[in-house]
Amino acid sequence: MKRSDSPTPPSALRALRTQQPLWTAATTDDGLPVEYATIEVPRDHTDPAGERLTLALSRHRATDPDRRRGILLAVNGGPGGDWGLGRGLVAKFAGTPLHEVYDLIGFDPRGTGASTPLHAEVTLPKAPFDSRPPDSAFDTLAEDMRRRELACERAGGALRPHISTPNTARDMDLVRCVLGEERLNFVGYAYGAYVGAVYGSLFPERLDRSVLDSCVHPGWTWREQFLWQGDAVRRNVDAWAGWTGDRHRHFGLGTDATAVLASVEDVVARLEHRPDGCRLRTLLDGAVGTRATDRAQWAELGFLVRDVRAAARAGDETRLHDLLSEQGTWRPGDSEGDLRCGVLEAITLEHDWPADPETYFADMREFRRRFPYGYGVLRAQPWVGAFRTFTAPERPVTLARRGYPAGLVVQADGDPMDHYAGGVAMAERLGHHLVTVEDSGDHEVFVLSGNARVDAHVHRYLVDGTLPPARTGVPGTAARPDLPADAPAATLPV
Repeated sequence: MKRSDSPTPPSALRALRTQQPLWTAATTDDGLPVEYATIEVPRDHTDPAGERLTLALSRHRATDPDRRRGILLAVNGGPGGDWGLGRGLVAKFAGTPLHEVYDLIGFDPRGTGASTPLHAEVTLPKAPFDSRPPDSAFDTLAEDMRRRELACERAGGALRPHISTPNTARDMDLVRCVLGEERLNFVGYAYGAYVGAVYGSLFPERLDRSVLDSCVHPGWTWREQFLWQGDAVRRNVDAWAGWTGDRHRHFGLGTDATAVLASVEDVVARLEHRPDGCRLRTLLDGAVGTRATDRAQWAELGFLVRDVRAAARAGDETRLHDLLSEQGTWRPGDSEGDLRCGVLEAITLEHDWPADPETYFADMREFRRRFPYGYGVLRAQPWVGAFRTFTAPERPVTLARRGYPAGLVVQADGDPMDHYAGGVAMAERLGHHLVTVEDSGDHEVFVLSGNARVDAHVHRYLVDGTLPPARTGVPGTAARPDLPADAPAATLPV
């Protein structure tokens, strides 16, 4: 509802752009001097005189004013802002060449963190957590998501349709205006990379240098993004299986990738017939998917599968539980308490979703067969979009680069969350240069993963304006274990 004393839209927009934020000095836990402030943004950018939201900002001023070249704004992953840690990104860049020449700006995007929150009610799922759910569980899984969407609607109310990527990009431009900058420079991670691409498409004359790290695919819907995660995880599993097959004398799981995966499936079958078998099998499926992503854990994973198989063959329940007790699980999580952040659901409703549950059930059957590891089936099951309670007020932005400089895309070839194909497609769509992190399951690489070669390329570009060659490869930092392969002539039994 509009306030009765709201100014006319032109004056309202001018007032928003000329805000004078009150900065409060503070120190991070690491001793970094930082400033915090809040500004107001319109809930609906088409109605600047209407309801307002609060946006929480952080700033670390450039330490070399003579070389200062403006602001560098960063957006982290999600959707959902990585639990509202957007303002903390400035501390991640401290100690790098960036903080010498840029005022580092972080913010919690609308709906997250210390900004105006978008809440959802907590709902507890009724379907058991299962990496290979039977058809008999499909209806319960769909009902869980229907209840989840209704819980989002109840708590999100009128704010929910306005939590969107284009509105976050518009908020960024208002931040630029409030800080008195002609243009901004940008680093975005995962979903934040998409936000940066949308910003450049909406405000090309306002974007200078940009780095998009771990990109979503510019041509995929949110449902397709989810589905392709199954393939991304499986690519890492296949690579691990091939490596393990070359070391049969160490692991005893088979002499090639096919034989190794057959051994994994043999273990799965044995676990399913044990007491608590569904849980144990689910934990093993998760371990295979997640550990295969990290090259440094490949030997550990091989020995785990070997030892679980031996314990299953021996019927040693205590040993099985000990081996798998430390394996994590993943599902769309709820926070403790009555409310949680509802931004993920709101953002993913920017695209249309199939309304017929049978569409999801068919995909689940395929994913249960092809992508059981790393909980791939969860990417195919019904999502809240199947039961959405609102239609997005605008269509997704068509990404294009018209009028701002070529930037940089960073993508690991084994990224399990944002498929490598997404980074390639984003670089091609925008004419950006691409740095591929090779033989790596990293997700969100620049500064956050400790890859010095990636960092050097990005720093040269952001500080000096020097882009690497259009297609550049650098090795990942998690090396494969130094475990010798079998002799080529080895003919060891499986």
